[in-house]
Amino acid sequence: MLQLNHISYSVGEGDDRSVIIHDISLTVDEHRLVVLTGPNGGGKTSLAKIIMGLVRPTYGQILWNGRDVTAMSITERARLGISYGFQQPPRFKGLTVRDLLTLASGDKALSKDLCCQYLTKVGLCANDYLEREVDASLSGGEIKRIEIATVLARNSQLMIFDEPEAGIDLWSFARLTESFEQLHQNTDATMLIISHQERIISLADEVIVIDGGRIVCRGTAAEVLPQILGNTKGTCPVLAKEEWRNDTK
Repeated sequence: MLQLNHISYSVGEGDDRSVIIHDISLTVDEHRLVVLTGPNGGGKTSLAKIIMGLVRPTYGQILWNGRDVTAMSITERARLGISYGFQQPPRFKGLTVRDLLTLASGDKALSKDLCCQYLTKVGLCANDYLEREVDASLSGGEIKRIEIATVLARNSQLMIFDEPEAGIDLWSFARLTESFEQLHQNTDATMLIISHQERIISLADEVIVIDGGRIVCRGTAAEVLPQILGNTKGTCPVLAKEEWRNDTK
């Protein structure tokens, strides 16, 4: 279980001080798929980085399975089963997918069968990918699914993904969404996904809307999506025109 207690984060000093996260507290139970959404610049990625240890909160406490990890390094948190998937996963020329899975697992003798299991869970065939280099020859969708496979190889219990849909085509996005759905159904891991996509939001057990560094709304997808779409219509001329047409019928 993940617990955030009164998390605040600011940058700068004096007149240049900017508050990014304002006193956020939340609890995420085990085996939940939670989506963080909201306007760009609202603080979603900063909060995710605080959980992973990429940045330190100015104030507050982070508990993972009852253990205080607030002052722990990224490496220490990773050893406790916390992982982070970047918006743009790094590429490693000269390093194969097998190498990456082996490093992620910590098992120098990682078998091909296990590699195949990890890749199969994200919709990739081991025979096609194991010996491929993790370089620019891979598409955005492929590299993101390989990153998810490395998260599985680490046996992560808390998986954090920052806008996994960014930079991939419609077909890759569909397969990526299926991967998240299958992971949620077939593993015991807790998943925290930052996303603006309705299809990913609809998979969530809980949706949390963050704006201005604060939680402004939370609930099930069925409860929160109409509010999100309502706010969007208020600022989009195309949707507003469509709504006006429906009202005049």
